[in-house]
Amino acid sequence: MEKLPCILLVDDDDTTNFLNEHLLKKLKVTDQVQVAASGEEALTLLTQPLPCVPTLLLLDVAMPGMGGIAFLEAYLRLPQAQQEATVIVMLTTSMDSQDLGRINELPIAGLVSKPLNREKISTLLQLHFQRQLPGE
Repeated sequence: MEKLPCILLVDDDDTTNFLNEHLLKKLKVTDQVQVAASGEEALTLLTQPLPCVPTLLLLDVAMPGMGGIAFLEAYLRLPQAQQEATVIVMLTTSMDSQDLGRINELPIAGLVSKPLNREKISTLLQLHFQRQLPGE
């Protein structure tokens, strides 16, 4: 499988970021994972020159400060070409109906329940990148 050039993890939980990064590298999805602990940090990363533009952005819904939905609203102000280069998938443990309604209006490719696992990553790769994990 051709690896994704770069993935950005946005989650306020350091353990979740560590486990997701480890899983992505173990499954040989990418060699380059960037991590942001908040929506603000992710926006700062995306507005600076990066070694690579994230192909996939895995975004936690519920974070203190700028949560996932507020991040997406700010993300819409980035250049269109940058938005089109990145597939955004939101990660959540649960959603209230108000958040679900708002998410349908935002530029995301999907919503995945935590925790990530091999099956969920495999599905994301097939749906959004037409790729399969090695050995599938």
